[in-house]
Formats: sequence, structure tokens, C-alpha cells
Amino acid sequence: MVTLNLPNFDCKTKQVDGKPYIFDSLRRKYVRLSPEEWVRQHIVNLLLTHYGYPKALVRSEGGVVLNKTQKRTDVVAFDRQGMPFLVVECKAPHITLTQSTFDQIARYNHVHRAPYLVVTNGLLHYCCGIDHTTSEVRFLDDFPTFG
Repeated sequence: MVTLNLPNFDCKTKQVDGKPYIFDSLRRKYVRLSPEEWVRQHIVNLLLTHYGYPKALVRSEGGVVLNKTQKRTDVVAFDRQGMPFLVVECKAPHITLTQSTFDQIARYNHVHRAPYLVVTNGLLHYCCGIDHTTSEVRFLDDFPTFG
């Protein structure tokens, strides 16, 4: 897998029928290792080990219903009251982050109403804060810390 602009970590991988799998500590199982999954696992590790997010409050590949259609958010972190705090949209490193990527996370956040959003392909990361009362969006220099 490609080297990302994220801290390395000791991930568990294995081969099943010649296909690579990586252990997802949130889902507590091995999942198929794709370039996007590689980014997602690095983001989860970053949130847990560098920004203080409690493992119990972070969900990977969670469902969300948009216009009666089931979708999946890559990563959602919740605050201590169980409200969405951060939504992360992960793309594979070879995918260019475009306006449609931001539109996608905005649609997901229409349901979640999290105050923070992150869009990343593992090489570039865009973090922003959302004020839902004024609809103001401000880009941040770093990922939001938990708490």
C-alpha cells in the first residue's frame, strides 16, 4: 500500500484466498483491504492515538439514510452525549478530492449535523468547523481534538 501523510501504526493484516485483509479495531474483525480502507484505518488510528477520541465513541462504516436510500459514512465520532461530533469522508490516495467529495460529506452531515467535518485521501486532509445556526464554514489547520 502507498505511504500516507498520516502516522504509521502497527496494523494487523492477513491474506484470505490471496486477497489482503486488515483488522478493523472498531468493528473487531478483518475487513477487505482496499486503498480507501487503508486510509480509513489510518484515520481511525490518528483519532484514537493522537487526538484523544475514545474508541467506544468512534464508528466506522456506519449507516445513514438519505432520501430513503441507505448510505455509509466512513467514520463518525460522537461526543459524550452520543451526538455526532466529527464526520470523516475517506477516499483512496489516487482519488482527487473535488467539490463532489465535499458535497457528499455535506449531504451526510445534513443528517448527522456534526460540528466538524474532515475530507481526506490520506495525502491531503481538509478539516472544517460548521456553525449550524449561521451556516458558516471555517477551515481548520488541524483535526479537532476530542473533548
